[in-house]
Amino acid sequence: MTASQPKAPARRGAGAPGFDVIARLRDLAETGSKLEKRLAAFVLAHSRLASTGSIAEIAERCGTSEPTVTRFARALGCTGTADFKFRLAQALARGEAYLGADAEAPAPERGHALEVVCDGAAGALARVRSGLDAQTVERMALRLANSRRILALGSGGTSSMMARELENRLFRLGLDIRSESDGQMQRMLASVAGPGTVVLALSVSGHGRSVVEAAAIARGYGADTLAITAPGSPLAAGADASLLLPSCEDNNLYKPSSGRYAFLALVDILALATAQAIGPRLFEGLRRIRQNLNTHAAPDPALPIGD
Repeated sequence: MTASQPKAPARRGAGAPGFDVIARLRDLAETGSKLEKRLAAFVLAHSRLASTGSIAEIAERCGTSEPTVTRFARALGCTGTADFKFRLAQALARGEAYLGADAEAPAPERGHALEVVCDGAAGALARVRSGLDAQTVERMALRLANSRRILALGSGGTSSMMARELENRLFRLGLDIRSESDGQMQRMLASVAGPGTVVLALSVSGHGRSVVEAAAIARGYGADTLAITAPGSPLAAGADASLLLPSCEDNNLYKPSSGRYAFLALVDILALATAQAIGPRLFEGLRRIRQNLNTHAAPDPALPIGD
């Protein structure tokens, strides 16, 4: 290689963070040798067979030898054919629905997106209403209302947004609340929590490592731990009380998850119950907020406060 030739991008091995065997297959299907292209195209087209069938079968179907398939697995960054099949099976378990999806979206009928999104939201809210335990809401609201400090912890897209929204709902009630989405900061905040602190952990799956661990750390130092999360999850199992997110997913790969509406409804329900638990003493804070916002905005008392 001369000084003027660009270096080929380094290939990540299967043990490296971010290793994606499907992406590597697609890369070799475009840039590999003639034989690598043929093998990669076969695996992409018959991924289930490639993950479960024998190496001899793959070699026979591609008109090559077993040692060639082994070299191909290593070219992908795997340690061998067993590692390749394991990585491929993992990739299929996580994202097979997207691999078989049509490349082109079907032309939607007029109003189709409107109906799908609104019907999904209505269905999510109906599941919340039918499955929510009102007594659990009241117990959690009382703990929040009587807390010295609240930590709202969420990681990822929806959960971090809901933690921030919970902060937005509760600070105006006169409560000392902080939301945090950074995993390391979550652990540090949990480490200085104690009696009088309520950790409200939010997670769609209930498996988010930083949130689960931060809640456990805070509980070890005497803090109350509450959760809004999936039933049967590690986060729900470790919390003192939980509001459980209903399953709202469907097979529409194009549509944003309707579960966000269920999540937001639970946040609003808990915020309202907390406000009711605090009672009329919260009104002075709300009055002050509106008074000072109206200095800079149109004084319309019908507008939501700060929204």
